[in-house]
Order: sequence, then C-alpha cells, then structure tokens
Amino acid sequence: MQTVLIVVHLFIVLALIVTVLLQRSEGGLGLGGGGGGGVSGFMTGRGQANALTRATAILAAMFFATSITLAIMAHHSAGPRSILDGDGNVQPVQQQPNADNLLDTLRQQGGKPADGAPAPQSPAPAAPPAAPAAPSAPQSR
Repeated sequence: MQTVLIVVHLFIVLALIVTVLLQRSEGGLGLGGGGGGGVSGFMTGRGQANALTRATAILAAMFFATSITLAIMAHHSAGPRSILDGDGNVQPVQQQPNADNLLDTLRQQGGKPADGAPAPQSPAPAAPPAAPAAPSAPQSR
C-alpha cells in the first residue's frame, strides 16, 4: 500500500511542477504563454490562468494529503521509540578496542607497558619540525 501511495505521490509532484512552470508570470511570459498580444486557441489568457491556478491548488492539496498519509504510515510501521517499550532481551553491543591505538592497548594491560616498567606520567616531548630544505634552483638577484 505504501509503495502505491509513493508512486501516486511522485505523479502528483511531477504534475504540480508542470502546472507551476506553465503558469504565466506577473511581469513576463511563462513557458506555456504565447506571444505578448492576444492568445487565440484553446483558452484565453484569463481562462487559462484560472484553470492553471485551480489545478495548482488541487494538486497542492493532493500533495499535502499524500505527504501526511505517508508520514502517518511511516510512523505506524516504525519500531519502539524508547528502550522502555522494548521487550528487554536486547543486549548492549560491546565495542572491541582498536589494537592500533596505544591508549586502548595500555588500558587493556592495566596501564603498564608490556616490559613491566612503570607507565610514563607525561608524554614525551615532540621532536622539533625539520628545517625547510634549501631551494635547488638559483635565486634571482
């Protein structure tokens, strides 16, 4: 049912886009407008504007109705929102420590390095950055 409603919703969206693009703008010509003068043919300018305005309003109402219906259907098919609503049989997922991370490795060993020496209290100072290499091309004077 939800798939059918999504397909109908998409057709309504496409029709709504087409009707909005066909409407004549306030200051100029729309995509569906003819020349600037009198329009002869199926509908006059005023009749076409009324029909497109009415069609846009109807399609917009249908769009909102299908959107609300899809939201309600998605809400009813969703799982429980709280851990208190569950059955209680779900066990928490335990994360495995990353072996590449020194901090996690030290926590596994109880804070002591593998050789039995006491753990350092402060991190070792970082090496100073290397000086930039001299340019290989001669400099202009």
